[in-house]
Amino acid sequence: MADIPLEPTAHNRPRFSIRGWQARLIASRKFQKWAAQSPFTRRLVRREGEALFDLLAGFCHSQILMALVKFDIPTILMSGPMKTDLLAAHCNVPLERMAILLRAGAALGLLKSRNGKKYALTRTGAALVGVPGLPQMIQHHDVLYRDLADPVAFFKGEVDTELAGFWPYVFGGDIDPAVADTYSDLMARSQILVAEDTLRAIDFSDIKNLMDVGGGSGAFLAAVGAAEQRPHLTLFDLPQVAPTAANRFAKEGLTKRTTICAGSFREDPFPQNIDAISLVRVLYDHDDDSVRALLKKCRAALPKSGRLIISEPMSGGHQPSRAGDAYFALYTLAMRTGKARSAQEIAALCKDAGFKTVRFPKTMRPFVTTCLDVYVS
Repeated sequence: MADIPLEPTAHNRPRFSIRGWQARLIASRKFQKWAAQSPFTRRLVRREGEALFDLLAGFCHSQILMALVKFDIPTILMSGPMKTDLLAAHCNVPLERMAILLRAGAALGLLKSRNGKKYALTRTGAALVGVPGLPQMIQHHDVLYRDLADPVAFFKGEVDTELAGFWPYVFGGDIDPAVADTYSDLMARSQILVAEDTLRAIDFSDIKNLMDVGGGSGAFLAAVGAAEQRPHLTLFDLPQVAPTAANRFAKEGLTKRTTICAGSFREDPFPQNIDAISLVRVLYDHDDDSVRALLKKCRAALPKSGRLIISEPMSGGHQPSRAGDAYFALYTLAMRTGKARSAQEIAALCKDAGFKTVRFPKTMRPFVTTCLDVYVS
């Protein structure tokens, strides 16, 4: 593993850009008509045209996905192919409309049919059912869609977003117990893949006492405890959230190896004798000032041999990524508190907080999470 470069390199710069005269040429209808007919360019024109149309139709695609999940059609089809009329009756949807939805699902590669009368899952459709937390996140997206209904007002900052109300813990105030349970459940379900990829990327075997700040119901620490027998595990989160971890730790046989500390990282002191701290999907929930304060607090709590492990979806930085910059950046903007940062930005914040070495291990699925392995010395 190498230290993260804080400046752009040849490997992370955009690969292609065009000059003004080239843009004007490509935009002209005369050139477009010629390029669509030329044997040298027509395949490229068709491919780029299809990509543009996919962007145009993207909202419809997401709504098709939402409808399939809300009707629970992928789960129903896990038992085998089913006729359109039976699915329509089961979901209480008019037959002609169910036929349109199923054909749309097939067009998106989630379903398949030989004759249009009976549908089955594709591999992608089956994977949708099995990805931990994904159906729940899809159903939760109706909030985000409403926030983005007027994108111009959204990017001007004129929308009082619903998503900010869904995640009130970020503001550090009192949380209704029912809201806390909803938050904890959604976070725990979607935490499974993050934990898997983090454990693949980072070696936890030499850690004696790991504290997970903002650990919710303990899903990440439970995964660490299952993979590593050595470390004692400390969970630090808000009083309305942290107690939910006790049942998880008991179920996993980790009660003797775990400590639950209820508190706010903004106001309450961290426990002593911690040699490693993990921040899993925490930094992107908060603004720069809060992140700076948290990182300095982590540095002050760690010994000279201490480590800080950061894992969350990140921006692509100088080379924007679809996941980090066209999804998580908007999601955090709708939350009104955080932002998607690049690995280089987070590395710089860590060094400003007093950490000396920042390493960037590769993760298997950057669209799930990216990791930083940060050392005090």
